[in-house]
Amino acid sequence: MKKTGVLLLALVLSLALVACGSDESTSVENDSSPEEVGEIQETISVQVEEEWLPHYEKAAERVKETYPGATIEFIVTSSFDHLDVLDATDVTNEDVADVFAIPADRIYGLAQNEALAAIDAKTMAANVGGFPNYDEGLGGNFKIGEDYLSFPMNIETLIIFANKANAEANDIDLSETIEFTNLGAEDMLIPVFDAWFGVAVTNSADIELLGIDNSGNLFSDLTAEFNELPEEKQGVFTALFNYWKAHNEAKTSLWDEDAAWGYMDTAFSSSDGHTSLRLEGPWSTGSLSNLANNGEDLEILPINKVTVNGKPLAHWKGGWGLSVNSRVEENEEKKLLSQKFIEEVVNPEYAVEFFKATGKILENVPLSDYEDSDLSQTDKMVIRAVIESYEAAPARPLFIEWGSVWDTWKNSILSWPNTKPATVEDAYKEIKASFDAMMQTF
Repeated sequence: MKKTGVLLLALVLSLALVACGSDESTSVENDSSPEEVGEIQETISVQVEEEWLPHYEKAAERVKETYPGATIEFIVTSSFDHLDVLDATDVTNEDVADVFAIPADRIYGLAQNEALAAIDAKTMAANVGGFPNYDEGLGGNFKIGEDYLSFPMNIETLIIFANKANAEANDIDLSETIEFTNLGAEDMLIPVFDAWFGVAVTNSADIELLGIDNSGNLFSDLTAEFNELPEEKQGVFTALFNYWKAHNEAKTSLWDEDAAWGYMDTAFSSSDGHTSLRLEGPWSTGSLSNLANNGEDLEILPINKVTVNGKPLAHWKGGWGLSVNSRVEENEEKKLLSQKFIEEVVNPEYAVEFFKATGKILENVPLSDYEDSDLSQTDKMVIRAVIESYEAAPARPLFIEWGSVWDTWKNSILSWPNTKPATVEDAYKEIKASFDAMMQTF
C-alpha cells in the first residue's frame, strides 16, 4: 500500500542510514527533525488493554520527556474488540485509535482495506536495537510490497503444560522426549478439531493445509488421495484417527466443540489425575497453574518435547505487531509521535516490565535477560519454552485465503463422530472432501 506524500523525515533518515553505512542496531538522528528539538504539539490516541495500561502509561511518560508538548490519550479496550470497531466502520472513526495492536494474521486484510500507515520500521528497529536481521524475523512478516505496516510487539507459539503429579501416576517421564502415539488416549489432550492446535500435529510432517507455490497458485496437500500421500503424512492421519477412535470408545467430550474445553480442564487437574499433558499457549499459564495444585504440580516444556511418529510437534512463528492508523500518514509530527510511542512500548530496557504487564515476550530480547530478572520460576519456564518452541517453528501463513482453512478443517474433523469412519482411509475421505470443496471456492 503506497500512499502519496512520503515523509521528508523518513527520506532524510533513510539517506542518513545509507550515507553512514549504519546497521540495524545503530540509532539514526537528524539535526532538523522534530525528534531533536522536541517541538511536537500533536495528540495521538492509543488502544490499550486494561492490564497493559500501567506499562503504556510509563511508556508515554518517557516519550513526553522528549516531547513535552505532545499528548498521548488511551482508548482502553481489548485488541479484538478494537479491530471489530475498525472492521465495522473505517479509519476515520474516533473510536479507532491512532496506534493499536494487531495479530500477524490480520496484516493482509488490514492492508487491503488501507487501514495501516507505512512506518519507518527499519529506523525504529535501529533505535530499539536487538534485531540481528529485522526482515528475517517478525518484522519481515509485516512488510507488504515496499511498506512496513506494523512493528513487532511480541512472539508467540504453543507450548506443552504438564501436570507432574499426574505424569508420575501415569508413568510418563517428563525428562525424556514423549511419543504421542505411545500415550493413552487421555494422557495428552489436544483439541485437534481446532486448526490452531491441529496444525501443531500436521506441521510435524510438513502437511500444507493451504499454501502458495512459486507461481503464486494456491494448493493443499489434502486434495490428494490417501494412498498418494507420503508415508509420514499418512502416519499423521493414522495417529489422529486412532486418537479419535480411542476417545470415541471412551465417550469423552474431546470431539465436542462446546464441551471439550471444560473436559480438558477437569482432566488436567491434580485432583482428577487423568491427564498429564496439555498443548496450550502461554496465555493459559494462570488457569493451568491453578488446576495443577496452584502451580506446585506444574511443569512447562517446549513443544518439541512431544513427537508424532518420531517427528516433533511444531506450531507457528506467531506474533503481534503495533500499527499506526493510515489517517495520520500525512501528518509528519503525529506519525513520528506514534512511532516513538511504539518504540517505548517495546523498549528492551523494560522487557521484564512489559512481560509482567502483558505476558508478552519481545523478539529482540535474549532469554538471559529474562532468566536474570526477578520474574517467578513459572514465568521463566514459560518464556524459555516459548523461545525454544518459536525458534523451531515454521512461519505462520498470513495470506487472506488461509482464513478458509479454519472451518474447513474443523468441520471435517468434527464429522467423524457422525460418520463413524471404520478406517483411517475413511476418516481421511471426510477431510479430502472438505478441502476439495474449499479449493473450488478459490
